[in-house]
Amino acid sequence: MNAQTQMKPSAILEKDITPSGNDYEVVRRAIEKISLDYRDQPSLEVLAEEVGETPTGLQKLFTRWAGLSPKAFLQAVTLDHARRLLDSGLPLLEASLEVGMSGPGRLHDLFVTHEAMSPGDYKMRGAGLTIRYGYHISPFGIALIMVTDRGLAGLSFNDPGEEQAAFADMSGRWPNANYVEDMGATQPYAARIFDPARWRADQPLRVVMIGTDFQVRVWEALLRIPLGRARTYSSLAADIGEPKASRAVGAACGANPISFVVPCHRALAKSGALTGYHWGLTRKRAILGWEAGQLSAG
Repeated sequence: MNAQTQMKPSAILEKDITPSGNDYEVVRRAIEKISLDYRDQPSLEVLAEEVGETPTGLQKLFTRWAGLSPKAFLQAVTLDHARRLLDSGLPLLEASLEVGMSGPGRLHDLFVTHEAMSPGDYKMRGAGLTIRYGYHISPFGIALIMVTDRGLAGLSFNDPGEEQAAFADMSGRWPNANYVEDMGATQPYAARIFDPARWRADQPLRVVMIGTDFQVRVWEALLRIPLGRARTYSSLAADIGEPKASRAVGAACGANPISFVVPCHRALAKSGALTGYHWGLTRKRAILGWEAGQLSAG
């Protein structure tokens, strides 16, 4: 059945699954102001006027959303901070090893167990696959979540009014799949993904990767980047044994269908600049700043 004909926008956003409510629209506008004018270090009063809030109201809302004040968030999304994320020192990894965790540090991060569909399955472009989908309010706008019986297959973000475009973008990756609207199936994933209190090693999030062999290798490398760190495209290319393929790695990051969980937002240019992000640079800054708040709270 055609994916577009199964779209049922009337069922969108039946339940707000985020702990702090839908603050993202105001926060997004503040982040855009910060992003454009960060060299001028806009004051709380200037930011509040930009988004139509009082300074006190914005301070409370922003801190509730990010775990950081607007000033601290501003510091967390500067180029200098991004360069520090790329620093060769890995204190988070060292701390994780001290408490007996193996592999890259996940003291404050999602625990993910993943598998990949075979190249043959991928070439079928979703034929024989049932994908259940639903829309949920998240800390980063509206999240479109897609799941199979093997786990989470897709997570994208959009702003209000862009639901149809988000569905077309995601379903176009696997056009031969059977799409079924089922928020009952996707809601547990939404609640698990966006609530750090539920990031537990004994309850890992199941993820299934549907892509080419090269893309899957890149996405697996992204999963090895701990929260609070970042990698360059060239270092990711070296990590998968393809040191000359940094452009292709960048393309694979852009094609990542499981945003946030497979953290393509932690891939940066060699300079530390936040280059292209499929769901918008403002959202990339929002996620990195939000993660800084989770580390601060932890």
